[in-house]
Amino acid sequence: MTESLSSLHAELAGVVLVGRELPDVLTEIVQISRRAIPGADATSITLIRDERAFTAAFAGQIAMDADELQYQRGYGPCLDAGRSGEVFVVRDMSAEDRWPDYALHAARLGVGSSLSVPLPFQGATIGALNNYSTEPGAFGDVDVRLGEEVAAFVAIAVGNAEAAARATDDVMNMRRAMDSRAVIEQAKGILMERFKVTSEQAFTLLTHASQRSNVKLRDVAEELTDTGVLRGS
Repeated sequence: MTESLSSLHAELAGVVLVGRELPDVLTEIVQISRRAIPGADATSITLIRDERAFTAAFAGQIAMDADELQYQRGYGPCLDAGRSGEVFVVRDMSAEDRWPDYALHAARLGVGSSLSVPLPFQGATIGALNNYSTEPGAFGDVDVRLGEEVAAFVAIAVGNAEAAARATDDVMNMRRAMDSRAVIEQAKGILMERFKVTSEQAFTLLTHASQRSNVKLRDVAEELTDTGVLRGS
């Protein structure tokens, strides 16, 4: 067990998170997970966003197919793990009675057993790491522990990606705000020169034009700087 964990940690430590698209990172992680968990013939990552579940990455077509069976029905071990935060082990898919309709069709796909581990993120659960085997009884306590280690790393990868996205959005919003401020100041200068008014009075002229025409203040200012025309005047 210790050797397996050390090997898994070494592989995960080699995954580059910075400067990569999240799907690429998750695809590398599921490949590592499939190699690390002895019973896994196929592995996938389910993410849940606004109650909608989707497979973000998979290694082995049977994983994708089994995930889709659950999404179509709205229930199954991967969805329940992702929603409840609990680990679900299906030891024999042909005899599984918690999700009978799903289990019947999954067994027909060739799934013998499965292991679904929740993805913890900031006190909540955002999905599940799903492992599938063509053999019954493929997953035990060691597999659960290894799966939990991978799941924790997936959460880190998702967290990094979301933080990067927020940072990008913040930068873009800041740039837009700075651009808007610059064009409004330029428009105020035009009005101050044209009507011999103060900065405050020029801003009032812009806001009144915006309100009368139901057009954003920035757009009114931009039109004035581009054409010399104050909308509505």
